[in-house]
Amino acid sequence: MSATPQRFGGGCFASPPPRPPFFVDAALLEQPLSVLPGVGPSMTRRLSGLGLVTVRDLIDHYPRRYEDFTERKRIADLRLGEESTVRGTIQRVNAERTARRGVRLTKAVVRDESGAVEAIWFNQPYLAEVFAEGMEVSLRGVYKPSGRRPSFIVKAHEILAESGETVHTEGIVPVYPASEEVSARFLRGLLHLVRPLMRTLPDPLPAWVRAREGLPCRADTMLAVHAPRTLEEARAARARLVLEELLLMQLGLLLHKRHEEARARARALPAPDGLVERFIGGLPFTLTDYQECAIREIHGDLCGVRPMRRLLQGDVGSGKTVVALYALLRAVEAGAQGAFMAPTETLAEQHMETIEQLVAGLARAELLTSRLTAAERRHALARIAGGEVDIVVGTHALIQGDVAFANLAVGVVDEQHRFGVMQRDELSARAVTEGVMPHMLYMTATPIPRSLALTVYGDLDVTTIGGSPAGRTPVTTRLVGEEKRAQGYEFIRRQLDRGRQAYVVCPIIEESEALSATAAAKEAQRLGATEFRDYRLAVIHGQMKPIERERVMAAFRAGRIDVLVATSVIEVGIDVANATVMMVESAERFGLAQLHQLRGRVGRGTVKSYCLLFADTTTRNADARLKAMLETTNGFALADRDLEIRGEGQLFGARQSGLPDLKVAKLTRDRAVVQHARNLAREILDRDPALDQAGDQPLAEALQATFGEAAAGLLKP
Repeated sequence: MSATPQRFGGGCFASPPPRPPFFVDAALLEQPLSVLPGVGPSMTRRLSGLGLVTVRDLIDHYPRRYEDFTERKRIADLRLGEESTVRGTIQRVNAERTARRGVRLTKAVVRDESGAVEAIWFNQPYLAEVFAEGMEVSLRGVYKPSGRRPSFIVKAHEILAESGETVHTEGIVPVYPASEEVSARFLRGLLHLVRPLMRTLPDPLPAWVRAREGLPCRADTMLAVHAPRTLEEARAARARLVLEELLLMQLGLLLHKRHEEARARARALPAPDGLVERFIGGLPFTLTDYQECAIREIHGDLCGVRPMRRLLQGDVGSGKTVVALYALLRAVEAGAQGAFMAPTETLAEQHMETIEQLVAGLARAELLTSRLTAAERRHALARIAGGEVDIVVGTHALIQGDVAFANLAVGVVDEQHRFGVMQRDELSARAVTEGVMPHMLYMTATPIPRSLALTVYGDLDVTTIGGSPAGRTPVTTRLVGEEKRAQGYEFIRRQLDRGRQAYVVCPIIEESEALSATAAAKEAQRLGATEFRDYRLAVIHGQMKPIERERVMAAFRAGRIDVLVATSVIEVGIDVANATVMMVESAERFGLAQLHQLRGRVGRGTVKSYCLLFADTTTRNADARLKAMLETTNGFALADRDLEIRGEGQLFGARQSGLPDLKVAKLTRDRAVVQHARNLAREILDRDPALDQAGDQPLAEALQATFGEAAAGLLKP
């Protein structure tokens, strides 16, 4: 790349842009957009707001749709009310202002071989200075009644160059994602200008892949995307880009998986014996078929020396914790340790309670959180390092500098999407001793569509637990509009009068936990004085001290509180079987996945349970989310719906770091391609593990451009 920006072409362009030079330098791809005529400092700033900084960024800015302007009409054949394209010669032009409203008009008489028509532009008086008699133009607009005779109301126009080539008004016209500061028309003009550069683009796909898949080369693909001759050509080009984008993603994930597996070996754990058998035999319920299937898959991992890296996903209440305990007890039975890391202290304490109930007498467990005093922490760390503890349960405290395990063989990370990728892997990295890594199981109760799981967590093996444990009853969900609010409160009071308990969830306020906490406290005060004044009421939120939260939860579990007013802090880790009704205030402010998690706090026992969504449904997305909540309690069906409504980039609160955003592929539309790209990526790496053969070097370079310099290390055998 040259140090001094090169200028592309010469001068500035308004309409139309100058004809591109015949010869172009491929080095321009990495130059800033300021090398293009018409892109000064102000426009450079505006384009950067769209993420467009270099010429390559511009070429990779794909149309969101196309307008079909392929049919051009003669002026004599124009029909009233119909949108059309015409070509003609300007005979005269003038600017005027309407008498009644003072609207500025530019009028021109345009003639072709069949006749003439008056063309009108609104509020563009400068065009009277741009147009000149004898100028050839292409106009796109609508033929409408106007005064004594119809006029052609212009939506888009072009001044034709000698070649007669058009960009905005004829053929298949791309419509680009734009902004108030940068129009789609301006972007279209820039991309027309750099079109010759598209012929210089290297093709990352190996020739055998293109031949077998029947794909056009990269240069033809880019030209067909930005300047298609037919809509079918545009669709074929998009299909090629989708496969390429997903293939690069899958190659990166598979390489990362291979790199992680090659770093160290794990301890192969012996087959389960008496300890694990006593655990399963002592459970107060029978394992579901899904749980048994998950245990078999985990068993296969634990018996090998390849470190387990498995994602265990299951709906709310599907029984993931029991499966995780099986894995942890396999470590204990082998004379080693297990660790269980959760994102919050509340959830860690909930898991500790479950472990104490289900593995009492089978294993020694220790809770490690920030609530411990300095002396308590010092003693706990000594027991963990000395091997006196079998299972350690904790939060981020488990990966702090002074934590040392005697012999960690299995690690479990719950609600793993709440940890960053680096935090997710740190527990295993810290526990490596003499090249031996622990087996790792990552859990999530946020159901993930398979296409998204393969894309975001493609470096993990995925196990899904479907269904729910026996005895759970489906939750009835109802949408309560403002006009039925009083009836909603009355319904809750009837449940309370039957001895049940209720949650009232307050809305998220401007992404601020402090403001949400204040709102919850005020709502608790209001409800305690009005709707629920005859019942015992308390409040819980994330701004409370941990010991205060635990005191409130203990009272709620013991039945000493009837109504618990809370923020979304109760989204996970709360299990009270007698709480059979939940009211979510301003439900439209919550995401679909979060609403489903909240609803999972009720229906934990055998008694019929309800979730009341108090909501304003005036926004389309909110209405779609709430209707989906009414239609199903299946978390995976809801996850698919959430993916359709919100898009894959927003399904989780924070996108997994290190993964590029998808520019072309849409997982709701291209699910089948994800799996195909996965299989193709495996085949490519089987043929050339380091991608260092001559035909694969462009693919290796594309991987580095996609994933950064880290990809270079992953490609080393």
